[in-house]
Amino acid sequence: MEQAHPLVRDVFPDLVAELIALLEDEGERELALCAWDLPLVAMCDCGDDFCQSIHTAVRPKGEPYGEGHRCVPLLPEEGMLVLDVVKGRIMYIEVLDRPPMGARRGTQD
Repeated sequence: MEQAHPLVRDVFPDLVAELIALLEDEGERELALCAWDLPLVAMCDCGDDFCQSIHTAVRPKGEPYGEGHRCVPLLPEEGMLVLDVVKGRIMYIEVLDRPPMGARRGTQD
């Protein structure tokens, strides 16, 4: 039986709380609601020490996201947070130049 992905909120609760608040501030109410239930599909494997980005869906092959894609830059107090959204679904959370997020124990291998 395939194990479901953990929720981002269970692994990085502070990040999700911040995302929800920032999305609300930007008038992105629907995305704020969606942020609560985002699966943590994979952490970015780019290898850059300033990147802690999160895939919340399987990345499509070829052209990154195609039609219906938009970037939603947010204004955190520190670093950068940018969401890749496709047809109302958050696909990727770009987390750059921020302090280490630290996962909660027991939620990642």
